Amino acid sequence: MDDITVLITGAGAPGIKGTLFSLENNCDHRKIRTLGTDIRKDAVGSYLCDDFYVIPKPNSEDYLSILIAICKKEKVSVLLPQNTAELLTLSKHKQEFEESGTVVALSDPLAIDVSNDKGKLLTVAEEIGLAVPRFYRARNKTDLITYAKRLGWPQKRIVVKPPISNGMRGLRIIDESLDLKTQFYEEKPNNTLVKMDILQQILGETFPELLVMEFLAGEELTVDVLSAENLTVVPRSRDRIISGITFDGTTKENQNVIDYSERLSWKIGLKYAFGYQFKLDDEGIPRLLECNPRIQGTMVLATFAGANIIYGAVKHALGEHVPHFDIKWDTRILRYWGGLGVREKIIYSL
Repeated sequence: MDDITVLITGAGAPGIKGTLFSLENNCDHRKIRTLGTDIRKDAVGSYLCDDFYVIPKPNSEDYLSILIAICKKEKVSVLLPQNTAELLTLSKHKQEFEESGTVVALSDPLAIDVSNDKGKLLTVAEEIGLAVPRFYRARNKTDLITYAKRLGWPQKRIVVKPPISNGMRGLRIIDESLDLKTQFYEEKPNNTLVKMDILQQILGETFPELLVMEFLAGEELTVDVLSAENLTVVPRSRDRIISGITFDGTTKENQNVIDYSERLSWKIGLKYAFGYQFKLDDEGIPRLLECNPRIQGTMVLATFAGANIIYGAVKHALGEHVPHFDIKWDTRILRYWGGLGVREKIIYSL
């Protein structure tokens, strides 16, 4: 098995260690040289990857030319994107990377466009008969109040979020029963829960489009998916979440979620490694929240469970056969606060 170089963008992302673990612990015992990139020179991946480059932001004019030049210079076989902001740009220019000998393990532009936009995604899911939360699109204060009332506010909680965002940016749960004084004295700062009047002060009379959605109180599940010769689908519970990151989760053989994910993946045409987020309603029916058309932050749990989706994406990009995964359900991940100690050229790992 030939040695290869894999470039991982967003090397400062919280999931970088899991991505590197999955590449290192591959089924072929293949030597993989890892090359990280990030917009910050002190990104944690700069110490964890074999080599590292600082690159411009994805909206910079020279972003593509610099990244392609790195791939040429370093003879990169596969590029694994981890940054949502760059996905559409990379997808549109995959051919230019391939001409330089690098395969970008990413879906085509139309699939990226649909899956990155929560409103478009939920609409497609509805069209093929899949369950989604009730939702509306609001651009002003009047819309927000009108749609909130349709969803049962102020008696019920509702959710607002931008159609295009990641990492819980812009997500708010509107709850009029919120005890702000108790929250102030007894809880760690958390800006997710808010009352409507406070949200209106933030947003003003008009604002960029927001999705106004029903609140689902059931179990939250993330799904890791590999689309190669066949689909591999690994649901996992999100039992404890801190700042949008799963700190306690378990792989779950939920056949409804697996079937739902398969139907939606084929419909959208997603490729390589990607994932979904669901919540269960009061009847246990999975309802789609969003899609991440890239490597997810806790996708390493699928690796722990016997389904190395990240390395599977690399093999598929190289045109190699991806073996069947024997998934070990009820595999659990427990995150903890680790870190790197850096002193001159000495690295300490917690």
